[in-house]
Amino acid sequence: MSSPAPAIVAGRPIVRLDHVSKTFSNGTVALKDMTLSIGEGEFVSLLGPSGCGKSTALRIIAGLGDATTGRVEWPTMGHDAHGKVEREIGFVFQEPTLMPWATVFKNVWLPLRLAGISKSAARARVMEAIEMVGLAAFADSYPRELSGGMKMRVSIARALVTRPRVLLMDEPFAALDEITRQKLNDDLLRLWAQFGWTVVFVTHSVFESVYLSTRIVIMAPRPGRVIDELLVDAPAPRGIAFRTSPEYSEMTRRASQSLHSALGASDHL
Repeated sequence: MSSPAPAIVAGRPIVRLDHVSKTFSNGTVALKDMTLSIGEGEFVSLLGPSGCGKSTALRIIAGLGDATTGRVEWPTMGHDAHGKVEREIGFVFQEPTLMPWATVFKNVWLPLRLAGISKSAARARVMEAIEMVGLAAFADSYPRELSGGMKMRVSIARALVTRPRVLLMDEPFAALDEITRQKLNDDLLRLWAQFGWTVVFVTHSVFESVYLSTRIVIMAPRPGRVIDELLVDAPAPRGIAFRTSPEYSEMTRRASQSLHSALGASDHL
């Protein structure tokens, strides 16, 4: 089994997990002593099998769940009047979770509406987000009129409308067919390069993690923890040439080998 690699950080840290553990009320230890630093502008994939705590870690980063022990630090984020960290994040869930009775425009407007921004005041930002994901012609359509890939684009636009610094994505493309998935992978990389977000992306696909990431964090289950990190030193933009290159094959081999070691580590606990 390979030893955990040292953290590879692109820019100054934007979020840090400091010895984070999570134990649920039924006694399940979802995470144990997880320490991870993510730099500004990185595209980091959390790669591991089901049950290794990837989604739990993402939700703790987002503030949608609390750590049992340890802490999450945001060194460059501001604080509100009560001293609470103002997380400038967007979150994309596994399912689009759209309101079926609302148009694409109204679904994307939702975060701004909840923040008290009127439809007229939000229109330019909403349309900007919809245009980013290539759905300008469908702003007045309803979810029932969209394909699975288009619904996920709406979900991404809804996360982008707040103009986040950090985009958290929880296996957003797992349920899509391979062709649609690859197209959305390419679109996501294009937007990431254009706007300079920091992305934390949960996946159980070795191939997807290598294609998208600047760094892959390998997690082992029972209890969930970081067991290895791999730097993906590949040029941008990426495309079919990278997918069919020897470098891509080698990186997927290394990631697969590391993931196999992670599974072996869990079997011996």
